[in-house]
Amino acid sequence: MNAPTLPVRTPDEKLQSIIKIATLAVGGQGGGVLTGWIESVARAQGYAAQATSVAGVAQRTGATIYYIEMAPMGDTMPVFSLAPTSGDVDIMIAAELMEAGRAIMRGFVTPDRTTLIASTHRALAVSEKMVPGDGIANADEVFEAARLASDQLIMFDLDRMATENGSVISSSLFGALAGSGALPFPRAAFEDAIRASGKGIEASLRAFDAAFRRAQSGANAPEPSAATPRAQTTPKGPEPQLHAWHALEEEARSIAPMAVLGLKKTVEFQDIKYGREYLDRLRRFHDLHPKNAELQEAASKYIANAMCYDDIIRVADLKTRRARFERITQDMKSGQSPVHLTEFFHPRGEEIVSLLPAGLGRWLEARPRLNAWIDRRLNRGRRVRTHRLSGFVTLYLLGGLRRIRRKSLRHAIEQAHLDAWQTACLDLAKTDAAAATELLACRRLIKGYSDTHVRGLSKFSRVMEAAKLVYGRDDAAQWIARLREAALRDEKGEELNGAIKTIQSFTG
Repeated sequence: MNAPTLPVRTPDEKLQSIIKIATLAVGGQGGGVLTGWIESVARAQGYAAQATSVAGVAQRTGATIYYIEMAPMGDTMPVFSLAPTSGDVDIMIAAELMEAGRAIMRGFVTPDRTTLIASTHRALAVSEKMVPGDGIANADEVFEAARLASDQLIMFDLDRMATENGSVISSSLFGALAGSGALPFPRAAFEDAIRASGKGIEASLRAFDAAFRRAQSGANAPEPSAATPRAQTTPKGPEPQLHAWHALEEEARSIAPMAVLGLKKTVEFQDIKYGREYLDRLRRFHDLHPKNAELQEAASKYIANAMCYDDIIRVADLKTRRARFERITQDMKSGQSPVHLTEFFHPRGEEIVSLLPAGLGRWLEARPRLNAWIDRRLNRGRRVRTHRLSGFVTLYLLGGLRRIRRKSLRHAIEQAHLDAWQTACLDLAKTDAAAATELLACRRLIKGYSDTHVRGLSKFSRVMEAAKLVYGRDDAAQWIARLREAALRDEKGEELNGAIKTIQSFTG
């Protein structure tokens, strides 16, 4: 049976009938403000208008759908619908790229009718963040679907445009809508609607103007994202320390470009001596295969990550840095307004014990009942308000424990684990450099602290054991990569179980 085709309306017919606009936005994107502006401009131009909204479940797990219908005022009042219908939307506005994809999947965008206005920036959904590895959805598929599904496409980074003009994305979305020509209203009417709102008028008008001009220039393709320039910092400190740093930096450059970044990370994590240890570990791989760039890059990256493990000291240090407070203030656009910042911690008892000197920590770990007693009293969530002096000082002092980190039980455990992993990779590199490169990359599985760290460590151990089954095979590198990717894709480990069973089936 052939599917019924929707009637195609000419531009004149569109203006004489009900115009239907749907907007998908999440909290903080000003979907309600945008809807109010659209209603205001329609009524000011002699149109009857009705707006409804259906709230999403939660932030980034369900967008709010704002729906507007409008029609020229006539002898009789038009009857409006309360929600959009598949195949019956004239203008679709998406405040984020994947929301545009969801609108297309739900049939709100049709090639014979719909003007699609979408921002190309990403605000990751919870489902994307939950994946242990890279769970970010493929943007290229959405771009291609948008081109095919829409009658008119306006797509560029509306969020960045709004930020550059000191406003929020609702302003640039409104400008793109006006510039699209999809509504039969003059530009001045849109600007009057912004002025009538009475809040942030100048910034909103700047963002509106920038988006209006960009939309009229035919912005129907995603613009390439500019790489964020890496901040260049000049090392400071006593002359002997600076001399030692420059010597290490020169040595790192002779190994691999990535080694310079790894050196910076390890020195920042601990000190110059720790950077020396990092290069000593890296030199062993370089001496084994000096011309294998892939092996050197993997060793440079993942050894640095392993040496800079996440512990309570590191978390506290990062949360009390000036640059972080400045970034939060800038992102919140707070200006001179005070910002209240609450940090959430949930360390387990064993993590507290791991801060103790190695000997004392092992003594406590050998006494399960005492260890359980400590855990019952310490294993609970804590909210530390770092905008207050007491909360900030608490974390600042905790971050200062980096000076005694080398003597802690956690450092001893991490060093032993690092030694075992590095030895396994070096032994494999002697016979199969490609497989050793993939084995080094398995360090991606370990990240975070507390329960996140435990889950990652468990998967890492399983992958390392399973990898031994394919040592000596011509396709060992491919199978180790498959094991790692299976572990990264699935939080529960079901894909990893399947990959291990497949290997066991042919290695017997």
